[in-house]
Amino acid sequence: QVQLVESGGGLVQPGGSLRLSCAASGFTFNDRTYAMSWYRQAPGKERELVAGIASTDGSTNYASSVKGRFTISRDNTKRTIYLQMNSLLPEDTAVYYCKARRTLLSSYWDYWGQGTQVTVSS
Repeated sequence: QVQLVESGGGLVQPGGSLRLSCAASGFTFNDRTYAMSWYRQAPGKERELVAGIASTDGSTNYASSVKGRFTISRDNTKRTIYLQMNSLLPEDTAVYYCKARRTLLSSYWDYWGQGTQVTVSS
Protein backbone atom coordinates (compact mmCIF):
# COMPACT_ATOMS: atom_id res chain seq x y z
CA GLN A 1 0.00 0.00 0.00
CA VAL A 2 1.01 3.62 -0.41
CA GLN A 3 3.26 4.87 2.37
CA LEU A 4 4.59 8.38 2.84
CA VAL A 5 7.12 9.15 5.55
CA GLU A 6 8.08 12.75 6.31
CA SER A 7 11.24 13.84 8.06
CA GLY A 8 13.34 16.94 8.61
CA GLY A 9 11.13 19.00 10.88
CA GLY A 10 12.37 20.71 14.01
CA LEU A 11 12.88 23.97 15.83
CA VAL A 12 14.46 26.83 13.91
CA GLN A 13 14.90 30.55 14.54
CA PRO A 14 13.11 33.13 12.40
CA GLY A 15 15.04 33.68 9.20
CA GLY A 16 16.44 30.17 9.29
CA SER A 17 16.05 27.25 6.90
CA LEU A 18 14.87 23.66 6.97
CA ARG A 19 14.54 20.95 4.36
CA LEU A 20 11.70 18.47 4.68
CA SER A 21 11.76 15.09 2.98
CA CYS A 22 8.95 12.72 2.08
CA ALA A 23 9.94 9.16 1.20
CA ALA A 24 7.31 7.31 -0.82
CA SER A 25 6.68 3.61 -1.31
CA GLY A 26 3.92 1.30 -2.48
CA PHE A 27 3.36 2.86 -5.89
CA THR A 28 5.26 3.73 -9.04
CA PHE A 29 6.70 7.08 -7.99
CA ASN A 30 6.96 8.66 -11.45
CA ASP A 31 3.57 7.36 -12.57
CA ARG A 32 1.89 10.28 -14.32
CA THR A 33 -1.36 9.64 -12.46
CA TYR A 34 0.24 10.67 -9.16
CA ALA A 35 0.80 14.25 -8.05
CA MET A 36 2.73 15.07 -4.90
CA SER A 37 2.27 18.00 -2.59
CA TRP A 38 3.01 19.47 0.83
CA TYR A 39 0.33 20.71 3.17
CA ARG A 40 0.51 22.23 6.62
CA GLN A 41 -1.79 22.66 9.56
CA ALA A 42 -1.25 25.15 12.33
CA PRO A 43 -3.03 24.85 15.69
CA GLY A 44 -6.65 25.90 15.40
CA LYS A 45 -6.45 26.29 11.64
CA GLU A 46 -7.48 24.23 8.64
CA ARG A 47 -4.96 22.22 6.68
CA GLU A 48 -3.70 24.25 3.72
CA LEU A 49 -1.78 23.56 0.55
CA VAL A 50 1.82 24.77 0.66
CA ALA A 51 3.27 23.50 -2.61
CA GLY A 52 2.64 20.88 -5.28
CA ILE A 53 4.65 19.21 -8.02
CA ALA A 54 3.39 17.24 -11.00
CA SER A 55 4.91 13.94 -12.10
CA THR A 56 4.25 14.65 -15.78
CA ASP A 57 6.42 17.70 -16.34
CA GLY A 58 7.63 18.65 -12.88
CA SER A 59 5.58 21.81 -12.89
CA THR A 60 5.12 23.38 -9.47
CA ASN A 61 2.66 25.60 -7.68
CA TYR A 62 2.88 27.43 -4.36
CA ALA A 63 0.70 29.16 -1.83
CA SER A 64 1.17 32.90 -2.08
CA SER A 65 2.38 33.00 1.53
CA VAL A 66 5.44 30.87 0.75
CA LYS A 67 6.22 31.83 -2.85
CA GLY A 68 9.83 32.93 -3.19
CA ARG A 69 10.80 31.34 0.13
CA PHE A 70 9.91 27.65 -0.30
CA THR A 71 10.91 25.28 -3.10
CA ILE A 72 9.38 21.88 -3.80
CA SER A 73 11.38 19.30 -5.74
CA ARG A 74 11.47 15.59 -6.42
CA ASP A 75 14.11 12.92 -6.91
CA ASN A 76 12.59 10.01 -8.81
CA THR A 77 15.61 7.78 -8.22
CA LYS A 78 15.19 8.18 -4.45
CA ARG A 79 11.37 8.18 -4.58
CA THR A 80 11.44 11.31 -2.47
CA ILE A 81 10.03 14.82 -2.59
CA TYR A 82 11.54 17.73 -0.73
CA LEU A 83 10.45 21.06 0.60
CA GLN A 84 13.28 23.55 1.01
CA MET A 85 12.10 26.28 3.36
CA ASN A 86 14.11 29.48 3.62
CA SER A 87 13.53 32.76 5.44
CA LEU A 88 11.21 31.02 7.84
CA LEU A 89 8.68 33.06 9.78
CA PRO A 90 6.89 32.30 13.06
CA GLU A 91 3.67 31.95 11.06
CA ASP A 92 5.23 29.00 9.21
CA THR A 93 4.95 27.01 12.44
CA ALA A 94 2.74 24.00 11.73
CA VAL A 95 2.68 20.26 11.20
CA TYR A 96 3.74 19.64 7.61
CA TYR A 97 2.18 16.75 5.69
CA CYS A 98 3.11 15.05 2.47
CA LYS A 99 0.26 14.00 0.18
CA ALA A 100 0.06 11.81 -2.89
CA ARG A 101 -3.03 12.15 -5.06
CA ARG A 102 -3.78 9.58 -7.70
CA THR A 103 -6.21 10.71 -10.40
CA LEU A 104 -7.87 8.33 -12.84
CA LEU A 105 -10.52 9.80 -15.13
CA SER A 106 -12.95 11.53 -12.74
CA SER A 107 -11.88 9.70 -9.57
CA TYR A 108 -9.07 10.44 -7.20
CA TRP A 109 -7.49 8.93 -4.07
CA ASP A 110 -5.48 10.85 -1.48
CA TYR A 111 -2.73 9.36 0.65
CA TRP A 112 -1.17 11.21 3.58
CA GLY A 113 1.95 10.90 5.65
CA GLN A 114 1.99 11.19 9.43
CA GLY A 115 3.34 14.73 9.44
CA THR A 116 6.43 16.43 10.79
CA GLN A 117 6.44 19.38 13.19
CA VAL A 118 8.08 22.64 12.18
CA THR A 119 8.43 25.29 14.87
CA VAL A 120 9.83 28.72 14.07
CA SER A 121 10.67 30.59 17.23
CA SER A 122 13.44 32.54 18.86
